[in-house]
Amino acid sequence: MRSTQLAGLLFTSALVAAPAAYADVKVGALYPFSGQLALLGQESARGLEIAVDEVNKKGGLKGEKIILERGDAVDNNQAVGEARRLISRERVKAIFGSYSSARSIAASQVAELSQIPYFELGAVADEVTTRKMNYLFRTNPTSEDMARLEVKIITEKIAPDLGRAPRDIKVAVIHEDGSYGSSVAAHQKRLVVGAGLNLVSVQSYSPATIDMSSIVLDLKQRGVDVVLQNSFQNDTTLFLQQAREAGFKPKAIIGAGGGYSMQPTLEAVGQATMEGVLVVDFPQFKMSMEGTPGLREFVAAYQAKYGTLPRSGHSLVNYFGAKAILESMSKLDDLNAKMVVSEIKKLDVPDGATAVGFGVKFDDENQNLRARMSGMQWQGGELVTVFPDTIAISPMKFAK
Repeated sequence: MRSTQLAGLLFTSALVAAPAAYADVKVGALYPFSGQLALLGQESARGLEIAVDEVNKKGGLKGEKIILERGDAVDNNQAVGEARRLISRERVKAIFGSYSSARSIAASQVAELSQIPYFELGAVADEVTTRKMNYLFRTNPTSEDMARLEVKIITEKIAPDLGRAPRDIKVAVIHEDGSYGSSVAAHQKRLVVGAGLNLVSVQSYSPATIDMSSIVLDLKQRGVDVVLQNSFQNDTTLFLQQAREAGFKPKAIIGAGGGYSMQPTLEAVGQATMEGVLVVDFPQFKMSMEGTPGLREFVAAYQAKYGTLPRSGHSLVNYFGAKAILESMSKLDDLNAKMVVSEIKKLDVPDGATAVGFGVKFDDENQNLRARMSGMQWQGGELVTVFPDTIAISPMKFAK
């Protein structure tokens, strides 16, 4: 054999035997991109996409570009199927998602059995992180955080404005009957009663309902002062429209979750109907820029990529969580799942060091202890942060 041929064979053999580089690191983006939850699913995924863009501009993961492989979690069964596809066919190193608590609970079980890290950036139900999972982490705040802040708003702001003692404030809880709505409602009931407020009604309904008039009429007849609703966009819109039609005007409506914080919801019901409505949800981009480094840059990146301002805080909170996780992963020489998990457990980002204002520190259940909700209010067609005072850009306003 000629020496040049031998050299060529040896070179080829060396290439085959050499350890493979990451050659574009695939990670899954598992969200409801279609179906009833598509708007909030897509908005959440946009935050992950911006985080990936930023990390890729800085060299990706050890010089390899991060590639997002989408999985459409239109329902629980498809979430499971897409998680399996992402893991077995696409060979993703991790899965990010998922906005919906029910989808997250279903799909993360697949990842756990396959020993693939699953990073939940937006689902709030307790069950997400109370199942003793080793490969699941949640960076966003929980349903209990949501309920606790709502009760603080009632006792610290609404009751004083009305000049009433907490026991004289009639509170009603209405919620969609899935994992998310039920989880928040359980905490609301406990905390409302614990704060000495007068809980007069708790009602659940299917998120696919097309008529909430009986609930509205019941609340009106009970003389409810404050309505707490845990909902998605469709049922949020339906309740607000039917409350307006029935002339039901409680002292305050506090919506929990993305249905209330979406700009398209305001467009659907009208500015007059939305004016003064309170929202407890993930931090929005209209909050104090002090103590939120990177917030201004996130908004600019969102506008440049999608041609509009963020539609809710879901993109911001998904961006924050994804960026923290990916930057932590970038420190590793090997993306072996156990090494990824070990590195993520070490994350210790202080409050005031991120675009959302809070940091990252995981507890024994892999829940971010530093995550927290914000209180917002629709004022003049914009959703502005009003609580707590440390991040507020406007005072809370009540109709007289």
